[in-house]
Amino acid sequence: MQKHLVIIGTVWPEPNSTAAGSRMLQLIDLFQKQNFKITFLCSAAKTDFSFDLQQLNIVTESIELNSESFNEQIALLQPDVVLYDRFMTEEQYGWRVKEVCPNALTVLDTEDLHFLRKARAIAFKQNRELVFKDYISDIFKRELASIYRCDLSLIISEYEMELLTQTFKVDASILHYLPFLVDEINSNQPKFSERKHFVSIGNFLHEPNWQTVLQLKKLWKSIKKELPEAELHIYGAYATDKVFQLHNEKEGFLIKGRANSVGEVFRNARVLLAPIPFGAGLKGKLLESMQFGLPNVTSTIGAEAMQFDSLWNGCITDDENDFVAKAIQLYSDENLWNENQQKGYTILENKFNTDLFQKEFSEKIEYLLNNLKEHRQQNFLGQVFNHQSMQSTKFMSKWIELKNSIQ
Repeated sequence: MQKHLVIIGTVWPEPNSTAAGSRMLQLIDLFQKQNFKITFLCSAAKTDFSFDLQQLNIVTESIELNSESFNEQIALLQPDVVLYDRFMTEEQYGWRVKEVCPNALTVLDTEDLHFLRKARAIAFKQNRELVFKDYISDIFKRELASIYRCDLSLIISEYEMELLTQTFKVDASILHYLPFLVDEINSNQPKFSERKHFVSIGNFLHEPNWQTVLQLKKLWKSIKKELPEAELHIYGAYATDKVFQLHNEKEGFLIKGRANSVGEVFRNARVLLAPIPFGAGLKGKLLESMQFGLPNVTSTIGAEAMQFDSLWNGCITDDENDFVAKAIQLYSDENLWNENQQKGYTILENKFNTDLFQKEFSEKIEYLLNNLKEHRQQNFLGQVFNHQSMQSTKFMSKWIELKNSIQ
C-alpha cells in the first residue's frame, strides 16, 4: 500500500524567491522517489510566486490556524509521515497531530538552526564575538524542545550537527544530516570573457541579506575605484523602500529587485559578492553560484559547512580590505577565475550530489516507520517534552480557538 506524507508548511514554497522554497522541493523529490503520496497543507495565502505543487501530483489543502477543523482534516488524511517545514509549524500543529495520528512518524526540517542565527545576530549588532550565553534564548528553548518532540530532525549543516551533538548533547539518533542537494552538475557555463559585472542576491525578508547589502554599500566604492567599468547588480525578492534608496546609477550600485531567473542573472555575472555578517545553515546563493559557474567572495559565515577538502570556488575573508582586494583580483584574473569555477564543480560533486544522500535517507525513513515504538522509547526526553511542554501550546491554542468562536 502506498505510504502517505503530509507536509505542513508555514508558507507555500517559492523556489525562485528563497532557498527554503528550493529545499522543500528537494525534500518532496526524495519522498516521491520512495513512492510516497504527498499532501501539502498551509494556512498562508498563495502568491503569484508560489510554486504550483499540482504539477508534481501533490494535493494541496488550506488549513485554519487554531481551529478544531485541522484535527478533522488530518484524521481524514491518515498520514504515515508528517513533515513540518520549521519548528514554529511543529509548535502550532504538533500536539494536534500527536492527538489524532499518534502513530505517524514526525519529521522536522529545521531549515537552519534559528537559535544560532539569533545568537550571531545579537553578537553582530553589539559588535562583539559570540559567547555561549548568546545561544540560550527563548528561541533556543523552543527549537530544542521541538527537535526532541519530533521523531527525526533534518539538519542542513555539518557545523550545526556538531553544535547539537557535541555542545548540547542531542542524541544523534533523532538527527539526520541532509544538506542542499544537486541532481545534475552542468559545467557547460559561460566563460570569463562572456560575463561582466558583480552581483549579489538575497530575499529581503531575511535580515542577514539586508545587512549584507549594507556591507556592500560600504565596500563598493573601493572596488569601483579600481574597476570603473564594473557595476554591482543587487537582486532580491521583497525589497522595500529602504533597499531601493541605496540605488545609485552614478556609483554603479544598482538595486534590481526580484530576479525572474537566478540562472540567467548568475550566468551573465562574473563574480558574486556575499560579505554575509551573520546567519546559519547553508547559503543557497553560494550553492547556486557553484551550479552556474560563478566564483564568489564571501565571509567565513557565508562559506560555513560548504567547503570540500578546504576547497572554495573563490575567496573567503572577514577583513574588509582583503575582501575588496580579493574581489578585484578575482574579477580581473582570468586564470584565477577559471580555477575557482572548477573548484565549484568539485565541491558540488563531492559535497552536495543527491546520490550521496538519497539511499541513506530512504533507509532511515523506512527503518523508523518499521521501528517507531522502539525509537520513541529511546528518545525519553522526547516523551517528557511531548507530555509537558505541549500542554501550554495546546491550551493557548484552545483559548484562541474559543475566543475566535465567541467573536
